[in-house]
Amino acid sequence: MNKKLPSQYEARARIIKAMAHPSRLFILEELYKGERSVGELAEMVGADQSTISKHLSILKTEGLVFDERQGTTILYHLKCPCILNFIGCIEEVLEIKTQEHVEMVSKCRVR
Repeated sequence: MNKKLPSQYEARARIIKAMAHPSRLFILEELYKGERSVGELAEMVGADQSTISKHLSILKTEGLVFDERQGTTILYHLKCPCILNFIGCIEEVLEIKTQEHVEMVSKCRVR
């Protein structure tokens, strides 16, 4: 591969970086369940609204969420629900890693 990575990889990395925060992962999963306001998400996460707004801005910039005004409320929606497939894959990796750890520990026990 060339010294400079193709822009496709850089674009993918930006999306993954946007997701790389526990609160943002939580927000994505909540938006998968349905639309939410900043206030609702702030209460669920246990953070102030300005912090949640910043998280949503990052997710929106990378195309993961979109907003819609309904009266005085802005509701956020998940743009591509398939992103949860990626998160599901991460869960599988975690399960395998945990199982391997359990097996290793069981082999190390003195009996």
